[in-house]
Amino acid sequence: MLTNLKKSPRILLISGRPGSGKTTLVAEAAAAVGGRAGGFYTREVRAAGQRVGFEVVTLDGRQGRLAHVEVKGPYRVGKYGVDLEAFEAIGVDALERAVREKELIVIDELGKMELFSARFRRAVEAAIKSGKPVLATVMLTPHPWVDGLKAHPDARLILLTPENRAQTRAEIGAWLRAWGLLAEPDSSPRPPG
Repeated sequence: MLTNLKKSPRILLISGRPGSGKTTLVAEAAAAVGGRAGGFYTREVRAAGQRVGFEVVTLDGRQGRLAHVEVKGPYRVGKYGVDLEAFEAIGVDALERAVREKELIVIDELGKMELFSARFRRAVEAAIKSGKPVLATVMLTPHPWVDGLKAHPDARLILLTPENRAQTRAEIGAWLRAWGLLAEPDSSPRPPG
């Protein structure tokens, strides 16, 4: 297995257009690893069929607001005000605990809203320095801090598209197996019935 680890990047970054399925793939991978993974993912908050914000969901089931149209304050992305206090109390806390306690660190996402938090950036840097595998989604648009992470020598960046979604899912599974986080697929014949 050590041979696989030397060939497999430690940091797997998934980028793509909004709605391309980045969060879905990361959430599937985290579910497959189970309690050995820690961190968070984000999801839309909708009301009356309209997106009104985003929430952060930790892999241990805690939830909190990331951004909402009703949040006022200096941290804004488009029509959304970012709730740094809630994000740091839930999402960043989950990331810091994952660095200390888990085998796989999951971050969804490294985006404009999250990057307003200096504590978040420090937690990501700690994750990168931890030596543990990191699975993260990253913003598609250029950003100096994120671009530095994309260029990290231990990172592999995958651009997710509708055409390569199945291939990317398989690549994430292979990456998790290379890091000993998933069992090898069972190729033995199954008895009938």
